[in-house]
Amino acid sequence: MRRLMLLRHAKSNWPAGTADRDRPLAARGREAAPVMGRYLADELLLPDLVLVSPARRTQETWDLVAPMLPEKPASQNEPRIYEAKAHRLLDVVRETEGTVRTLLMIGHNPGFEDLAALLAGHGDRYAAARMSQKYPTCGLAVLDFAVEDWRDLGPRGGRLDRFVTPASLGEGPDE
Repeated sequence: MRRLMLLRHAKSNWPAGTADRDRPLAARGREAAPVMGRYLADELLLPDLVLVSPARRTQETWDLVAPMLPEKPASQNEPRIYEAKAHRLLDVVRETEGTVRTLLMIGHNPGFEDLAALLAGHGDRYAAARMSQKYPTCGLAVLDFAVEDWRDLGPRGGRLDRFVTPASLGEGPDE
């Protein structure tokens, strides 16, 4: 079995004159990211590898999530995640080493929302309904695949285990 977790970056600011790639987290994002990190730890959703977009807001999200985990997993900056469409993101996932059973990616919409929708063939219908309505900042989709190799992931091949947001955990509004 393989598990893919897609965490959209936390709420960010867009200060005047700042390039998209350099946008920092907003105060609400700095509060939400550790909440999601604690959730990952409490639910034992512990990645073997974390792939992070090089954008400042994703890097800051990871910097706030990582300390909440019992052990910091290996992480890599992955430039192909930034502004990527679903099929490119799927290519990145399919290239993951076989020793990685649980992969966490931290990135952006609309790519993450589209990838989750592409891969989720069945699972928690309530989570699917929430995810289809909105994939807010700091939203987390957890997908399980009954495959032994990441290269075997395909459309509708996953089971949506859950879709969690800070608001669904009682930690503020979804943005």
